[in-house]
Amino acid sequence: MEQIKDCAEKIITNVEKVIIGKHKPVQMTVLALLCQGHLLIEDVPGVGKTMLARAIAKSIGCTFSRLQFTPDMLPSDVTGVSLFNQKTREFEFREGPVFAQIVLTDEINRATPKTQSALLEAMGEHQITVDGTTYTLSRPFLVLATQNPIEYEGTFPLPEAQLDRFMLRINLGYPSKTDEASILEAQRMIHPVQEITQAVSVEELLDAQEQAKSVYVDDLVKEYIVLLVDASRHHPDVYLGASPRGSLALYKTGQARAAIAGRDYVIPDDVKALAEATMAHRLIISPAARIKNVDPREVVQELLDSVPVPGTRVRM
Repeated sequence: MEQIKDCAEKIITNVEKVIIGKHKPVQMTVLALLCQGHLLIEDVPGVGKTMLARAIAKSIGCTFSRLQFTPDMLPSDVTGVSLFNQKTREFEFREGPVFAQIVLTDEINRATPKTQSALLEAMGEHQITVDGTTYTLSRPFLVLATQNPIEYEGTFPLPEAQLDRFMLRINLGYPSKTDEASILEAQRMIHPVQEITQAVSVEELLDAQEQAKSVYVDDLVKEYIVLLVDASRHHPDVYLGASPRGSLALYKTGQARAAIAGRDYVIPDDVKALAEATMAHRLIISPAARIKNVDPREVVQELLDSVPVPGTRVRM
């Protein structure tokens, strides 16, 4: 596990030269990378969402592309298009931005559902099908999507199938006063993202991804994951609970979190620390609960408080 821990720490340290004072969100991004999952960053403009994606790409030496989603964007603007070559008299496929290893989709909820769905196959199966031909995407492949939770005008809420493809949902939040002063000083002459260099190789990351799969998960911890997810399906304020993909997300991120901590086994605290980020965006709150402004994150916290860890006993 030392190799995974060392790889993760190098990436985190490098990214934190750019993203100051946000250790947990940076760690969550690296977790998604180790689990070959995708990340949804939901936050207000200007807090560093784009810079986080660029810093991650530069830290690994991956190819990076940025998609600014707008209502008039077409699916072919994402996946690519076949064009007729007059010289060869044949159709040639021109790859779209999704063929990069780190893909930043800015304001994903501004595109129409048809364009949003162009990402589904890429995120779920790491491939793209255009005009009947399937193209395999490079590894590693990470979609970092951002959306603004405040401004709803001119937006198309992500459908459940799209939300379910994201392994984690995080937010960065505003920096503290001290951190904001450090940001001002760091960017006085040049933006730090232009100066950071590659911290690990793509091969090192791929090795770490494979090794993370071997982290031991006890049957009792698996049972705890299943109990939490199942409880979300029977909560009175929830219309639609977390899917089995949510269980897998909690399982895999738990393995990665344990590895980053230098352990070769998962503990219940790993599950508790990741429950909100992996489950909250998968819960559909019932209309009656929505009127009362029930937040999915509050529901997850209730589940953590009410679902006992299997194998433990209450101290009398």
